[in-house]
Amino acid sequence: MENKKENLSSATFAGGCFWCMVPPFQKLNGVVEVIAGYSGGNKKNPGYEEVSSGNTGHLEVVQITYDPSKINYTKLLDTFWKSIDPTDNNGQFADKGSQYKTAIFYHNAEQKILAQKSGSELEKSKKFDKPIATLILPFEEFYPAEEYHQDYYKKNPIRYNLYKIASGREQYLKRVWDNENRTNPRA
Repeated sequence: MENKKENLSSATFAGGCFWCMVPPFQKLNGVVEVIAGYSGGNKKNPGYEEVSSGNTGHLEVVQITYDPSKINYTKLLDTFWKSIDPTDNNGQFADKGSQYKTAIFYHNAEQKILAQKSGSELEKSKKFDKPIATLILPFEEFYPAEEYHQDYYKKNPIRYNLYKIASGREQYLKRVWDNENRTNPRA
């Protein structure tokens, strides 16, 4: 789906806690904006407390606005996969519940094809002992999270870094990906 701002495109990913999903994408050349929010559920304009309850059907997501002349969707997918545990069907790391599941919300047919292809390639790579559990779903609606969640890692760096380490995300990503030539800068 083309964004109204000068041929920019949108991508939406659910990778567990949205605080941890913002930094990897913000660091990429060609990414214009990364907004934490909610998608995939049935409640209009949900708030954090409602989504955290697990009763709205929404997942915590990041919506990325990017310039496809500078970065392609495949690079965004690669960054996404290297920022999550794609085999966990119950959430991500210390965060469990339906609101923390992983998903790729495709905005058009091309994104759907690329998402399915990348998931299939990751599955075939045998990088993981368990099957890929990440959902590939059509994008419908995005609701920005409250302002205090936006750029949380910049506003609250000490709390963010403690959370990232205590959740197990940082150790897992290092163990799985640091032995490769990684192009995904983590915060």
